[in-house]
Formats: sequence, C-alpha cells, structure tokens
Amino acid sequence: MLTSLYVRHFAVVEAAEVSFGPGLTVVSGETGAGKSLLVDALMLLTGARADSTMIRAGSDRAELAAEFDLADLPDAQAWLRREELDEDGSCQLRRVLRAEGSSRAWINGRPANTRQLGDLAAMLIEIHGQHEHQALLSRPHQLALLDAYAGHDELLGEVRRQSEQWHELDRRLHKLSGGEDRELRLELLRHELAELEQWALPPAELVELEANHKRLANADRLAEGSAGVVELLDGEGEFALRRALGRAHAELGKLAAMDDRLAPWLELLDNAGIQLGEAADGLGRYAQDVDLDPAGYTALDQHLSHLHALSRRHRLPPEALHEKLLALRAEHADLEGAGDALEQLSGQLQRLQQDYARTADLLSQSRTTAATRLGEEVSALMGELGMAGGILRVELAPTPTDEPDAQGRERCELLVSANPGQPPRPLRKVASGGELARISLAIEVATLGKDSIGSMIFDEVDSGIGGAVAEVVGQKLRALGSRRQVLCVTHLPQVAAQGHAHLRVSKQSDGDTTRTRIEQLDAAGRRDELARMLGGVEITRETRAHAKQMLDRAQTA
Repeated sequence: MLTSLYVRHFAVVEAAEVSFGPGLTVVSGETGAGKSLLVDALMLLTGARADSTMIRAGSDRAELAAEFDLADLPDAQAWLRREELDEDGSCQLRRVLRAEGSSRAWINGRPANTRQLGDLAAMLIEIHGQHEHQALLSRPHQLALLDAYAGHDELLGEVRRQSEQWHELDRRLHKLSGGEDRELRLELLRHELAELEQWALPPAELVELEANHKRLANADRLAEGSAGVVELLDGEGEFALRRALGRAHAELGKLAAMDDRLAPWLELLDNAGIQLGEAADGLGRYAQDVDLDPAGYTALDQHLSHLHALSRRHRLPPEALHEKLLALRAEHADLEGAGDALEQLSGQLQRLQQDYARTADLLSQSRTTAATRLGEEVSALMGELGMAGGILRVELAPTPTDEPDAQGRERCELLVSANPGQPPRPLRKVASGGELARISLAIEVATLGKDSIGSMIFDEVDSGIGGAVAEVVGQKLRALGSRRQVLCVTHLPQVAAQGHAHLRVSKQSDGDTTRTRIEQLDAAGRRDELARMLGGVEITRETRAHAKQMLDRAQTA
C-alpha cells in the first residue's frame, strides 16, 4: 500500500508531501490546477521515461519519493530480497530528475536502474489512465488475472510443479543419451579416450616430461659447459681456482704462524678448498654422464607435440587434459551402462506427461468456464459504466508447443468492444483513454482486486460521463477500495463524494510565480469542495446543502 508521496520542484509544485491511507482517496481541483501531477509523479517512480520539462522553472532538479507498506505484498518482499534491496518490510522509491536530461533512482536508499524500478513497481502499483501504460494490457497479467478470478492457485501450482519435473527429467534423459545419437557419442568418446589415454599425463608427470625434454634438447651444451666449468675450477691453467686458492692458503698459513688470530680465516680457506674440490669432482662426473640420447629426445618431442595438438582441439591447457580424460571416462561409463537407466527415465517421463496432461486439462476446462463468466460480468459492468452494448470477451488460445508449460496449455487475450456493432479487439489496442480507463475499472471491480497489485490509480476514469453513470462509477470505485487501496483523480462530485478520503489540488499565484498546493480535506472542506464542483463560481446555501446530502448518502451507503 502507498503510504506517502513527496515531490519537490516538480512542474508547478514547489514542495509537497501527501499521506495516504487504505480505501478510496479522491483527488479534485480546478481545471489546470495539476490534479494529474500525483499520477505523473507515480509514473516516473515506476520507471517511466523522464522529461526535463517536468522540472519546475528556475530549478536544476526535481525530486520524487514514495513510501510503501509491504505487509500484504509477499511478491514484492521476495523480489527485494532477491535483489538484495530489502529493508525491514518497508519500501521507498526515490528518483531525481536533472535539468540537463539525466535522472537517478534509488530503492531503499540503494542505487537502482529504471528496469528495477519498473519490475518492482509492477508489484506495487497499477495505473489506469488515458493512454498510460498499465499492467492490465500485458497478456501474461491478463492470464494471471483470470487465474486469480477463478481461484486457480492450487491447480496452477500443480501444473507448474509437473512442468518443471518434466523438463528436469527431459534434460537428464537428453544428457544420458548423449544427445542426438547415443552410439555416435560412444564412438566419439572411444576415439577421444584412446588419444587422451595415450598422451595425457597427470600434472606432476607432465612437469617431469617437460624437464626431461628441456634437458635432452640442451645435452650438448650442458656437457660442454659443465666440462668448461671444471676446467675453471680445477684445470691445469695458471688461473684455475683451486691453484689460486692453494697459493692463498700457503701465504695465509705463513702469516697465521706469526699471529694466531688469522687461524679462523685460514680454516675458511681450508673449507673452501674442500668445497671447490667436491664441486669440480661432481661437475666432472656430470659432464661425463650427460645423456646424448637423440632417440629419447625425439620420443619426448613427439609426446609434447601430441599434447599441444590435443590442447588446441579440446581448447584446454595441456595440464588440464588429464582432468578431461577422467571426465570422458566417467561419461563413457555412464553411457555404456545407460540402457536400463534410459528405459526407466523414458517411462517416468511418459507417466509425468500423462499426469501433466490430466492436470492441464482440468485447468483448461476451469479457465474456459471462468473466461465466459468473467466476460459476462465485465460486459454487464461496462453497461452500468456508460458503455451500453459494450462487451468483453476472454479469448483463450493454445500454446504453440506440446511440451508441458508452467502456465498451462493456453494463453489469454482480453478482447473488448466499447460500442454496439463493433467487433471485439484486443484491450491493448483500444484507442480511447476514457473508455480504456472505464473498461479497466469494470475488470477490476469484477475481479475485486484479486491480482497481487497493492495500489490502483485511476486518472480521469470519469471522463465523458455524468449523472447517474458518474454515481455508479463512484460506487464501483468505493467497492473496489474496500478491498484495495484506490486513488482516483476526478472532476465529478458524484465520484468525489464516494471517497474515504479527499485531496484537493489548488493553484496559487503572486503575479511572479505559480505554485500548486495539495491538502487533505476534513468534513467541512469536503462539503465546500463538492459544492464548488456542483455549483461553479457562485456557491449558494442550497449548493452546500446538496453537497452535504451527497456526502452523507455516499458515506453511509
């Protein structure tokens, strides 16, 4: 339910905050006062395209905010949780329009885009007005409305559950069968497994293979280089390290005989000599043992070439090929032993499709009955609302596929004819805004707000009517308000008298600037406003008495 609306620097409104309660709230005011600004603000908060011309002259931005109570709107609460935008059961939508044309939006203080605004607002508010977008024009919403009208919650839930189970079994069957042809898949798996089993290696063995390949590829250089290092360490040349170290050791020994404080350094040279000798001996043996194995190198090179080819084919790094091998082995084993499982799954799928067909047939039969009943009720209400001879027909068309569908075996389209002799056309193609608003009202009254929308807005629903029809429209809106929150912008006293609450919009000017004021009326204020709507410029005592009589009759009905 909408609890408050705040607008600042929006059109001719400098700043206004309006509180809303349950039931029917009517909005009235003189022509041009800005009655529809509340609807425009709510439209923008539902994600409608922003227009910088809506910003008050002289201001650089306009700010809009609305608060909603979600106590009776579980779908909206669930959506907020999924989007991680929930906030203790309440909801605030905020949008700022900037003069340069940009806009920003927030949900519960967190940045949001207009798509998110629209998705959430579709569960919070429904706007019925001349040429305005509304959820009722959506075919999925029309089907949901028919199901709500017929009380299909349990039956529709069973259809959805059986459809989801069928699709899950079908996916498992398709995967287990290997796709289009099980034998072809098995043959391909055998071929791929043969190659991978021959060449793919676990990561540790692959590292060892690459190291061996690198060593054999550089065997000549390793042998030659290590022999050269041995010559530098312990060769016959004058500058070999062990010879130089020996001379240094002899000289330091003479000095240590003179000063025993040099003994530690002499010991270090002894250790260095031992380590040089071990290094020279080890490198000498390494140089002699280096394996110059051309055949071994060729085999390793071929192995790596096959690995890189497989890597390109499977689009995997070489180190991931062994995991691919394990996965294909498991798939091959599943397919090899899939005969019994496939037969069992096929039987389950067939039985589930039969169960779905029985449940979907029950749903189809109930929808057909409900569609006729809803069409008759709405057609009768259209006559009461000043569209004598108008009809509504609920058309059900089969889905284009035989596969189980979560919404059942048909789709819904509301067809209307507002005047006698005209063929029914889709509701979404009805051109007249006034007729569309009244048709929407008739549908909502017939279904008594059985959809999940929390608040309904009717903008100029009484356009082009008057007298007894206007009073009927007001009574229907009040009846609707007993089940849902309803906001109605009106210029007719017969409608305004039926409201549980009344807002008056007035325009004030000091010669330089114009401001719009929105105020909640008390009993006396409502009487005076109805008198103005009844009597025009001059309001007499009789006019006030008539207004009071209208109010008393409407409020006690």
